[in-house]
Amino acid sequence: MFWSSLFSAVVLLAGFFGVFYVGKLANDRLHREYNLLHELVERDNPAIALALVGYYAGLVLAIGGAIAGPAISLWWDLFYLIIYGLIGVVLLNASWYVCDWVILRSFKVSDELVRDQNQGTGAVVAGVCVANGFILFGAISGEGGGVITALVYWIMGQIMLIIASLIYDLITPYSIHDEIEKDNVAAGVGFGGALAGMGVVIGLAGEGDFISWGENLPGYLLYAALGLVLLPVIRYITDKVLLPTVSLTDEIVNQETPNLGAAYIEAFAYVSAAFIVYWCV
Repeated sequence: MFWSSLFSAVVLLAGFFGVFYVGKLANDRLHREYNLLHELVERDNPAIALALVGYYAGLVLAIGGAIAGPAISLWWDLFYLIIYGLIGVVLLNASWYVCDWVILRSFKVSDELVRDQNQGTGAVVAGVCVANGFILFGAISGEGGGVITALVYWIMGQIMLIIASLIYDLITPYSIHDEIEKDNVAAGVGFGGALAGMGVVIGLAGEGDFISWGENLPGYLLYAALGLVLLPVIRYITDKVLLPTVSLTDEIVNQETPNLGAAYIEAFAYVSAAFIVYWCV
């Protein structure tokens, strides 16, 4: 029994890392406008590093969704890991275009990452990737669904992230795009944290077995709507409770040097609140 379990674990680990490597290659091919090794080693580009770490985290979550849940048999589990893991790779990389063309539509993301080494942009890209990792984890994990189900959940997740980005821009007294383009890292960290938190809510709402759209969709939409409603609430709580003696907006945009620590606290508030919502609702 022990050796059989050990063998199964080794096979699945090999499959996991194989799919992860395919995901790495896909990301490398997607960004041919720059050389990843050159950016990381020769130019010490922290913006690229932030975006890449976020992508790898999202990749682990997406592939993890393909292996989470009850085991069937070793070879069926490996088959599902490879097929749904590769689907996760494709959709996670597609989310780059959602970020570039819609969420950060005011500028070209690759230019900010490479030319300006804009860490604020890197933080937002990382947040989007982590959010999509959770969305794909929820879409792929569980039983009863299929490729179409995973694709529909992913599409709905993108719509929710786009709406969340618009709401965040409305509730902040400054233009998030202008601040990020001005290399305001703190603004990017706060925004990235809000998107990651939204992704946690959406992804965990989709977790579990798929029964039917009539059974699963209402709960999914309720969680997503709750996440959207909580965005301004969490920012208010962060401003008045976690940072009671200062203005969050002043700390992030109205100082000569934006307060990155305040942005970290804001990002933490969004992500932690997302898990609290999932545990309590």
